Amino acid sequence: MAKKPPRAMTKAAPKKAAAPRKAPAKREKAMSPKERARFTLYGSATSGPTYTAALALALSRHPFSYINVNLREGAHKQPDYLVKNRYGQVPALRDGNLMAVQSAAILLHLAESLDKFNSKLPLEKLRIREWLFWQWDKLAVPVFRLRARARGLRQFGDEVRVMYDTEAKAALAVLEQELTKSEWVAAKKPTMADIGIYGVLRYAPEANIDLLHYPHVTAWKKRIEELPGFATPEQLLPMESKLI
Repeated sequence: MAKKPPRAMTKAAPKKAAAPRKAPAKREKAMSPKERARFTLYGSATSGPTYTAALALALSRHPFSYINVNLREGAHKQPDYLVKNRYGQVPALRDGNLMAVQSAAILLHLAESLDKFNSKLPLEKLRIREWLFWQWDKLAVPVFRLRARARGLRQFGDEVRVMYDTEAKAALAVLEQELTKSEWVAAKKPTMADIGIYGVLRYAPEANIDLLHYPHVTAWKKRIEELPGFATPEQLLPMESKLI
C-alpha cells in the first residue's frame, strides 16, 4: 500500500499584538461640602484684579462663592469690609479662616495651597514671583489708568495719557521679547504669572492698546483662553452676589 505523501507544513498566521490598554481616566475626587464652600471672593465685576483672582480659581477648577462689593456706593471703605481688607480695595479672598488680599498675593497663595499653576523648581518659583511683581510695577498701572480714563473714572490730560501709553507699550515690548523664547512667561507650562499678566491684558482694548502689534503676546493670550476652565469676566463676575 502506497504511503500517503506528508502534509505540507503551513505557517501559522502571526498573532496580532494586543492593543495597549488605555490607562483609565483619573476621576477627580469629589469635593466635600466643606471643601466646595472653602473660598469666598469679594470684589467687583468691573475690577481687573478681581477678575484675575476669579480666573485663577476657575482655571484651578475650584468652585467659589462671590460677594459683590459696590464700589460706587463706597462699600469697600465701610468698617465691615475694612475688617476683610485693611487697604479698602478689591479683591479679598476668604480661604476658610484666612483672608488674603492683593491679587498677586492671592495668586501665590492659591498656587501654594492648591498646588496649581505652580512649580517645584526653585528658579521657576522665583520667576513666577518676579513676573507678578513686574506686572504690577510696569504693566498694570498704565493699562488700568488708561482704562479708567476711557471709562470716565479718572481725568488727566493728553500729556499724562501719552506717558501711560508709552509705559504700557514699553512693558509689552519686554513681554513680547520674553515670549519669543518660550510659550509661557515663567516656566515650560502655564503658571500664576501667566494668569496675573493675562488678567491685566484682558482689558488692553478698553485702554485703547492694540495687542496686534505684539504677535507673540497675542498667540500667548490665545493659549490661555484655550486652557480648561477658562472663562471671561462676564462669565465669572455677576453683578450680584452668588453663593454656592
